[in-house]
Amino acid sequence: MINVAILDEHPVACDALKALLHDADDISIEGCNTTYRELIGKLSENQTHVILLVLYQPEVNDVESIRLLSQRFPKVKVLVLSMFKDERFILKMIKAGAKGHLSRDTNRSEILEAIYTLRNGYEFYAKTITNILLSSYLSDDQIDVSEKETRQKSLSDREMEVFKLFAEGFSNREIAEQLFISVRTVETHKNNIMKKINMKTTVDLVKFAIKNNIIELD
Repeated sequence: MINVAILDEHPVACDALKALLHDADDISIEGCNTTYRELIGKLSENQTHVILLVLYQPEVNDVESIRLLSQRFPKVKVLVLSMFKDERFILKMIKAGAKGHLSRDTNRSEILEAIYTLRNGYEFYAKTITNILLSSYLSDDQIDVSEKETRQKSLSDREMEVFKLFAEGFSNREIAEQLFISVRTVETHKNNIMKKINMKTTVDLVKFAIKNNIIELD
């Protein structure tokens, strides 16, 4: 069972999100919290796995709160839901410890997929967020060309298929449907890809894909 806590400063919106997810398989919604203090009290009492953090305005205090949550509760994964498009602020949240980001107007299935993905130890970003992140990550490259080519050649044909689709912004479920494999198999391929090319985050995977012409930006 995946224990999920929600933090949303608007009680009505929080209740709506809880109702949206209450009957999901293997997910237990621990309740709605409207302040960080209230949330931390619940985290200290319960074995929470994922926090759904709903944000409305880009505030520096939220970045610091994400940092403190990640430091105090390192096993708890923070999934941010917002309408932010500011690249710098999104990067700050991720560097502070957020493991996923979705648009606040996303659908139920994507929220559930993100929760399952974070619980399995991976990060999850919506398609619109991935491209926002790339420009900052593309500016720093410490791997020489020959080493990158060696890493790329170590991938199997199936891994390259999964890699390309993921880097283009397809979700695990969408990749599974296109390749006629299970979501769990997609996750296994992604894990193997990250190990083979020595990347630690999903954003780094997309960066690697662009720099090695596996995909192209529009």
